[in-house]
Formats: sequence, C-alpha cells, structure tokens
Amino acid sequence: MDDYQLLIDLHKRAKRQGPGGDAETEKAVGLAMIDSSVPLKIADIGCGTGSSALLLARLLNAKITAVDFLPEFLEILEANAKHLSLTEKISTLACSMDKLPFGDEEYDVIWSEGAIYNIGFEKGVKDWKRFLKIGGMLVVSEITWLTDRRPSELQEYWQNEYPEIGTASAKIGVLEKNGYFPVAYFVLPEHCWVDNYYRPIQDSFGTFLKRNDKSEKAQAIVDNEKNEIAMYEKYKAHYSYGVYIARKLG
Repeated sequence: MDDYQLLIDLHKRAKRQGPGGDAETEKAVGLAMIDSSVPLKIADIGCGTGSSALLLARLLNAKITAVDFLPEFLEILEANAKHLSLTEKISTLACSMDKLPFGDEEYDVIWSEGAIYNIGFEKGVKDWKRFLKIGGMLVVSEITWLTDRRPSELQEYWQNEYPEIGTASAKIGVLEKNGYFPVAYFVLPEHCWVDNYYRPIQDSFGTFLKRNDKSEKAQAIVDNEKNEIAMYEKYKAHYSYGVYIARKLG
C-alpha cells in the first residue's frame, strides 16, 4: 500500500479528518444567520466523511452537495446519510475543489471546514465566489495565527506545511479584497483539536499499524501524526483554526 492509500486508511475511520465540532458547526450556522425554514442549496467542499454535511442536513431545510476528491470518504458519508434517513437531502460529488462543475450563483451557502488549505485560502475564496448567489454566505475554517509573534520552531514548521498561514486580520483582508463582507469570526477551542480529532486518531494507531503489518511506511505516517500532535500541544497558544463567515457582495 502506498503512502496515499495509507493516509486514507488511517483517516477514513474517524468521524473527523481535521479539528472541529458539532457545537462549533451549529455556532457558525447561528452567526451566519442562516434561516432554517427557507429552502437552501449548500455546497460542503472538502467534506471528508461528512460530519458537517450530516449536521447541516439535520439543522437546515437544505439540499447539500457534499464534495470530496476521495471516493472512500464519500462512501462512508453515503452510508451514514442512509442510516440517518438523510439521503434525500445529501448528494455526493467526487471532485477536486479546484475543478468544481457548479454553475454561476448556484448556491446559497458554501461551507468548508478544515479543507480550503488544499488549494489555499485566497484562491478558494476567490474561485468559489462565482458559485455563490449575491448575498450568499461563505463559511470556512482556516489555520490561523493567534499571536503576532511565535517561536522560530513553530514558524518554520508551518512555513513548510502551509506557507499561507496568517493572522485573522490578514484573512479578513483577503475576504474584503475579493468581494465579501465579513460577518463573524471565531476560534476553534482546544477540545476541537484534542478530543474531537487528535485523541481518536491516536487511539487508532495500534490497529492501523496492525492492519498494515507494521510496515516502515505505516510507521512513518504515525510518526508524522505524532509530531503534529506534539507541535500543537507545545504551541497551541499561538495557532488554531479560525472560522470565517462572510457574505458575497453585489
């Protein structure tokens, strides 16, 4: 099994493929002032196995297009949607987020938790804008500096992992420059990282290694995950995911 398939194997069994939480998704819905009684079209881009899409389907009167480039994740989402009797509200699309086949002004809401980094924050908010109706809402979470200064070890780590990491003020500036009105912003708390994402992944390391015969490649992936977790535990005061909520201007 190659590195790519090993990463899928590690993460597809988790409820979340990144930091987040049901309470925080619901908070974002409230801050975006999305009316649960109005029929909506929502695109959840980079949905993973669907924790956000499933919750949005339960909370809102919406038809949701759940997009991920990994069919393995979408299969799990489809099974969970069937189990929860939500198949009429959720359709899946296996597609890269930079090649979306959507029409202009097709969606009322574009949602993306912990995924926009795959193409970069600025490219994402710029490219996806045309799919939103005028007055439509963009809700995205993005890795964000919480302090204006940080240790060199941490700076170097994120410069290698995601050079577009920035402060909230810089991200809000990107939204304003690209035709959005910032409505709200909040920071994901520690439990979204530790309880909802890292601990479940840590608990799966043993079975993951066993499934993959404790291969060197599998062990390398576990070691990389452990390094990321250690970095967060050491420097969590300096960064988190910020949730950015903005309205498309006319």
